[in-house]
Amino acid sequence: MADLTAAPVSPEARTQERDEARPVRFRGGGFLPRPRRFVGLAVFLVLIVLWEIGSRTGVISALVLPAPSEAWEAFTDLAASGNLQKHVSASLQRLALGFTAGTLLGLIVGTAVGLSSLARAAIAPLVSAIFPIPKIALLPLFIIWFGIGEGSKVATILFGCFFPTVIATYGGIDSVDRALIRMGQSFGLSRWHIIRKIVLPAALPAILSGMRISASISIILLVAAEMIGAEYGIGAYVLLAGNLMSTDQLIAGVAMLSILGLTVNFLITRAERHFLSWRN
Repeated sequence: MADLTAAPVSPEARTQERDEARPVRFRGGGFLPRPRRFVGLAVFLVLIVLWEIGSRTGVISALVLPAPSEAWEAFTDLAASGNLQKHVSASLQRLALGFTAGTLLGLIVGTAVGLSSLARAAIAPLVSAIFPIPKIALLPLFIIWFGIGEGSKVATILFGCFFPTVIATYGGIDSVDRALIRMGQSFGLSRWHIIRKIVLPAALPAILSGMRISASISIILLVAAEMIGAEYGIGAYVLLAGNLMSTDQLIAGVAMLSILGLTVNFLITRAERHFLSWRN
C-alpha cells in the first residue's frame, strides 16, 4: 500500500528532478571549426548566376563588367591559341622560385633571431625598419641591380616573402612555452634536440600562418613585377588586356590569379592538416 503519510511532492521539486536527470549537451569541442562542404561553392555559384543574369538583362553594363560567359569565351580562346600555357608556366616558375627562396631564407634568419640574442640584436631592428617599405617601390632598384629579366622579378617576390616569414618565425619561437624547454633541459636533451623536438614543432602554427601571408604577398608582387617588362605571365596578360580595354580578357586574367591563389591556399591548408594534426 502507498504511504499516505508521505509529504506531497511539489511541482517545483518534480521539475528540478527532471532537469537533474536530463543529459547535458557536450560542450568540450574547443571551438573547433566544423566542415561545411559545398557552402562556399554554393555561394560562389549563386554570385556567378546573379552576375550573368545582371549582365544579360542590362542591369550590369557589359563595358564595365562583362558577363562570366564572355570571360569564359576569352579564356577558351586563350587556351586554344596556346598562350595560356606560356602565361601560366612563366608565372608559376617565378612564383615558385621567389616564394621558395624567400621562405627558406626567412626560416633560417627567423630561427636565428628567435634563438640567438646576438642575432636578435643585430637583425630584428633591421627587419622592423625594412618590412613596412612597400616592396613594389623597390622594383626599379631591383631592375637596376638584376636587370629587366627574370632576376628582378624573382628578387621582388623573394624580398616580399622574406620579411613576413622572419617575423612569423621568431614570433612563433618567442611564444613557445618556456616550461617545455626547461623540461627538455631537465631530461638532459641537447640544444639541437630541444630545438628540433620542442621549439620548432611548437612554433610551426605561427610559421605556417606567416607562409600563408607570404604566399598572398607573393602573388601581388608577381603581378606587379610581370607588368614591367615581361612578355609572358598572368600579370603581363592582365596589363595587355587593360591597355586594349578588353574587359572580358581582363576578367579572365583576374580569374586565373584567383585560381592561383586558391591553389596556393589549398596546399598550405593541406600542409597545416598534416603537420598540425596533433592539435586536434
